[in-house]
Amino acid sequence: MKRVHCAIFMGLCMAMTLPAAEIVPQAMPPSDDGAIPQSVNMEDFDALLTNSPFTRSLGVSDSLILTGVAHFEKDTFATLLDTKTFESHVVSKTPNFQGWQLVGVGGNSAEIQTWSAKIQIPGGEVISVRYQKPPPKPPRAKSGGSGGSGTSGGNAPPLTSSQLNEAKTAAVNYKEGFSSDGYPKAPPPEMVAKLSRLSTSQRETINQQMLGLRNQGLGLDERRKIYEGLVDRSLQSR
Repeated sequence: MKRVHCAIFMGLCMAMTLPAAEIVPQAMPPSDDGAIPQSVNMEDFDALLTNSPFTRSLGVSDSLILTGVAHFEKDTFATLLDTKTFESHVVSKTPNFQGWQLVGVGGNSAEIQTWSAKIQIPGGEVISVRYQKPPPKPPRAKSGGSGGSGTSGGNAPPLTSSQLNEAKTAAVNYKEGFSSDGYPKAPPPEMVAKLSRLSTSQRETINQQMLGLRNQGLGLDERRKIYEGLVDRSLQSR
């Protein structure tokens, strides 16, 4: 009889506690508590698909090519060309107007196709620029403005129409020299002999680059060294 009473009592207890379990459900953990990794989907990769680190532009080095290297005593100069703006830059161990600094050159000095230069740009990044034959310049767009565009683009001041005329006139009258070749007077006889072996268009291109460097604030001695290097490299490329 006692066993029967115990069974009935236990049955009543279970019947009383079961609804309570149904009324107060067990608390579920939040869907994102920061500790459990969440699943990913294809939308998470949209940024990589549209801007892949393997195909996106790497910056300034994409459009730069090395056009020459010159050594003057203990100094080394490298000339660069921006193929997008056709702006020429000269870099050395002293940071230039853009803050670019030459930190090393490589390649066989007798084989121009092997030349390379390492340039440190603002921020500390070092880029490698290799020699390439400069592409032909696009035809100049005609406009009614009076300003020139010999070294326009970037931070370099553009050449004025009077400076462009000076570059052209000095290319013809090369024996007399001009304001930006780095010589206080007319160039020495050995330089005149070298200039005579260049075409008028080559001399004009060099003159435009030198006028652009003067616009950037390069001193007389620096311009002379660069001018002589540009002339020598132009003779080598003939």
